[in-house]
Amino acid sequence: MELQTPLKGILRTTKDHLAALENMEIRTVMDFLLYLPRGHEDLTQIQTILGVPLDTKVTIRGIIDHLKLVYTRGRKAMVTGKITDTEGSTADVIWFNQPHIKRMLKDGDEVVLTGKIIENGYKLQLQSPQFERGGERPLVHAGRLVPIYPQHDIINTKWLREKMILVREVAPLLPETLPEELIKEEGLMRRSAAIAALHFPETPEEIKAARDRMAFEEMYRVQAEALSRKQEWQGETQDRLKTPMNIELIRALFASLKFTPTKSQKISIYEILKDMERDVPMSRLLEGDVGSGKTLVAVAVMANTLSHGGQCVLMVPTEVLARQHLENVSRLLLHFHSFLQAQDSRHKTQETIQFRLPTVALLTGSMPKSDADDVRMRVAAGTIDIVIGTHALIEEKVRFKDLRLVIVDEQHRFGVMQRQRLREKGSPHFLSMTATPIPRTLALTAFGDHDLSVLLEKPGKRKPIETKVVAPKDRIMVERFIDTQIESGRQVFVICPLISESAELEEAKNVTAEMERLQKEFPHRTVTMLHGRLHPEEKQEIMRAFKDKKSDILVSTSVIEVGIDVPNATIIVIEGAERFGLAQLHQLRGRVGRSDFKSYCFLFTTSESQARSPRLKAMEDHDSGFMLAEIDLKLRGPGELYGLRQSGIPDLTVGNLLNPELVVRARRAAEKMLGIKEKVTV
Repeated sequence: MELQTPLKGILRTTKDHLAALENMEIRTVMDFLLYLPRGHEDLTQIQTILGVPLDTKVTIRGIIDHLKLVYTRGRKAMVTGKITDTEGSTADVIWFNQPHIKRMLKDGDEVVLTGKIIENGYKLQLQSPQFERGGERPLVHAGRLVPIYPQHDIINTKWLREKMILVREVAPLLPETLPEELIKEEGLMRRSAAIAALHFPETPEEIKAARDRMAFEEMYRVQAEALSRKQEWQGETQDRLKTPMNIELIRALFASLKFTPTKSQKISIYEILKDMERDVPMSRLLEGDVGSGKTLVAVAVMANTLSHGGQCVLMVPTEVLARQHLENVSRLLLHFHSFLQAQDSRHKTQETIQFRLPTVALLTGSMPKSDADDVRMRVAAGTIDIVIGTHALIEEKVRFKDLRLVIVDEQHRFGVMQRQRLREKGSPHFLSMTATPIPRTLALTAFGDHDLSVLLEKPGKRKPIETKVVAPKDRIMVERFIDTQIESGRQVFVICPLISESAELEEAKNVTAEMERLQKEFPHRTVTMLHGRLHPEEKQEIMRAFKDKKSDILVSTSVIEVGIDVPNATIIVIEGAERFGLAQLHQLRGRVGRSDFKSYCFLFTTSESQARSPRLKAMEDHDSGFMLAEIDLKLRGPGELYGLRQSGIPDLTVGNLLNPELVVRARRAAEKMLGIKEKVTV
């Protein structure tokens, strides 16, 4: 038997079991050994019948006899018997719906039974215990630290334990995957010993050492792959990428604002501009909570790039958001330019800051061809400084004169192929931004090919958003409150999970029906709706009208989750809140609280029990996206939470991701092995 020996020649089992293994992509002896237990149960203690507590899982060794197969009135099979332990004490044994046990055991057999002993009348009884024969051979399911395997179809943990014995002798042949130097430095078990220990452990300490080794190996591999991608991205040096930090320009930009930038904003701008002074492409992720001021960071970095003659791209997931960014970025840069001109006229004798008003343009997939062609032509000629848009920006026919900086809003919507296209456009500096707070350990893992900047505070003195989980019985009271808020001049977002009615999700609210209901419920208010199926121009017009206060209530899907900015909207109602993850609920909540007015978030549930959900109650207790992200990560796992299923990130255990020491150890080890001089902290 070797590692590559097919299992069908080794395991004595059914065709159905072999087919199930094939579906699990377990074909060889090595595949089988690499199917690791998810945990272990301590069944090392063999106990006696009178010496164990009731209703607790125990293991008893003894002689089985009085075996009978009987049938109930409903023709259900029962196997009954008695076990006599080593001290002579007896207990009844009964197995329900397992007639095969009568064929497998006979009176006088030595057995080891594992289960709970209960009192049945005046007798002690074991109901449907797990069993195996005693005697001279080693126990598999009891009398040791028993591995518990993930179950799949007909492949159950008992079957796996029995079959794993057959391949045990090959475990020492498993190849090592970590460098020898690293194994010694980190004090790790060898891979073959760790895998053998997980299947056939001797002590709890051995299990811990084996799990530590496998966790480190998985995290190290992820970090090494991420750092290799980063090295590949930064592979070529280019003098044209060197963009010196214009400190006076940034100070002037800060002076032009109506508020003081936060410490985090200043640090992040410095980190990004420091990266851009190098002759290799920057690769950085800027993450921050809702309303933490990522747009200002982006504008500051773009202003610095423009002052050195480079072009900038700002790419976003939706056209609505692209148009909003166009408006906000243009306004900030125009105000800054006017501020500088005013300063020049006051201080004519002083040296002025050179900053011309940049040309900003929009490029999206729905633009008329003639308009899009005109933008592309001007971008190629270098007469457009900043181009803002959707994925249309990285199409093959888009050419730049000197693309120096690409900023992408919402990293998880931007794939590997799109990043490859950027390399073809000159490998510019790359800054990714996300408003989804990501626990730092996960960011270093899932987005490990980026350096990390984090915005912790929020600019200005925004009031906290009052959040309330609302049961169906309290709807009328809350809607009355909403009407009084509209009366005082405020506006309302109402978010539904669906666009239209669904047979599969009858209870889930949909935008179409909810708009009709609200028009009847609030006949004196203007209600409009927004969803992803509308034409981009329709969406833009609806959002513009809502921002201009031409409607009171906007019913929408979660299409408004990212970046929509309507300061006068102070209430957001989220219907069927239990259908959304905490991170998304927090994103949606961030659509309000953008002015000096008190803001509210109402999480409407479809049932009374959902209104008591600890997960939703966390929204009432925490306004920190980072805290909610940690809770969401524990509850839902990284793959579901951050859309990593398609990105090649393995389904790492949440425990590993929440272990900063492990992540940093693996990161530093990968940096050392790849010859990268960096200092990573969590």
